[in-house]
Amino acid sequence: MLTSKERAALRAQANTLETTLTVGKGGVTEQVIAEAEGQLTARELIKGRVLEGSLLTAREASDQICQATGADGVAALGSRFVIYRFSEKCQAQRNQVGRAKRKETPVSKSDPVRKGVRARRQAAKRQREERNAFFRQKAVEAAIEKRKGPKSEE
Repeated sequence: MLTSKERAALRAQANTLETTLTVGKGGVTEQVIAEAEGQLTARELIKGRVLEGSLLTAREASDQICQATGADGVAALGSRFVIYRFSEKCQAQRNQVGRAKRKETPVSKSDPVRKGVRARRQAAKRQREERNAFFRQKAVEAAIEKRKGPKSEE
């Protein structure tokens, strides 16, 4: 079952498709179902047309084909309809194309941007440690002075 957003995206894709499936006056026959089955395996998304001589509407033809092939009806408008069924073959092709397009970007250890960021972070860490050590030392000295007590003037 398709969600409304998926259906809308498929309708948008179907705008540019040519009509490849035709339902004639004989209605939805075994040949039409076999043709739809082959096209759905090869393409996933197909656009069909119901001829005027047919006794079926586009919605009825779409529903019968979808029931026979296990596809989902995307749209039926006028004498045209669009149906969709996921295809493993198309998915494998998309995966191959996607892998060919994406090349792994090599991460160089001598990346100047990363080097600069790392150096600035280390410098900031050193400054914090030095500042903390300074204040720790001052606190220790103040505590020692306090323990000695006030200096008596003689």
